[in-house]
Amino acid sequence: MIKAMASRMRLDALDTALSPEYIELVGDLLCSEPVRALADWDQHLHINRLKHSVSVSYYSFLLCRRLGLDYRAAARGGLLHDLFFFDWATLPNGESHIKLHPQEALRNAEKLTELSGMERDIIAKHMWPCGGRASYRETLVVSFVDKFCALTECLDYLRLRFFCLGCQQVPLRKSV
Repeated sequence: MIKAMASRMRLDALDTALSPEYIELVGDLLCSEPVRALADWDQHLHINRLKHSVSVSYYSFLLCRRLGLDYRAAARGGLLHDLFFFDWATLPNGESHIKLHPQEALRNAEKLTELSGMERDIIAKHMWPCGGRASYRETLVVSFVDKFCALTECLDYLRLRFFCLGCQQVPLRKSV
């Protein structure tokens, strides 16, 4: 599992890089316009929100499958956990991204597809411990994987930006 997370898998080559079983579980969502539109939104410095969401979803799928948990709910909830379309950095004072974006993602996901109770919990509470108490182990898995992916995405940016001697500078992505 750690080897898979540390790999440099190209998530934009979805048809070849990811498990066919995973694609079967989330393919309908990956083909939907709202999910595809996540590619236009920044997430964690140089990663777009779609790549981040697919990473969280795929690694949650792998981990839950390995642990004997509901990997379908983890994969689908993980993919939809950041299904929101605003720049969190531009929220008015007093608005909390930690509390606002999971609720917005849940509203958008409910418009897109029918959700199980576990998928709702994963989306609404993936910011645990700040965003409510998780009701399922799968919610905790997705929450931890989300934090791990965010950390590795930020560290990867810093590595590329500051420690890659002879490499071209990696700019921050500009918001839409």
